[in-house]
Amino acid sequence: MTDIRQKIQDTIDATDVVLFMKGSKEMPQCGFSSRVAGVLNYMNVDYRDVDVLKDAEIRQGIKDFSDWPTIPQLYVKGEFVGGCDIITEMTLSGELDQLLDKAGIAYDKDAAEKIREANA
Repeated sequence: MTDIRQKIQDTIDATDVVLFMKGSKEMPQCGFSSRVAGVLNYMNVDYRDVDVLKDAEIRQGIKDFSDWPTIPQLYVKGEFVGGCDIITEMTLSGELDQLLDKAGIAYDKDAAEKIREANA
């Protein structure tokens, strides 16, 4: 395993929920990262943000690691979940709630429901 792959794997292994994104959870630097971080923040999910703009090796490395061409990328309990479109669909369908429940990740269920109500 290359150094960058190992660094990514170690990051994913060390935290239950990791979002590789452009910018930070407090200051996303693209609309797609902003949408996913906004969902996680609103639902009070405890997650680690990794700013791919700070490290070109991570930025390309995460795409190679997941074999997924876009950023953001969400990992829960070591498993790649998806990017912005997938997380948006999962949030609106309730699948994200189910995934978090199954993984034992705490989140605000009322906030998740409010997101769905606002987008109904």
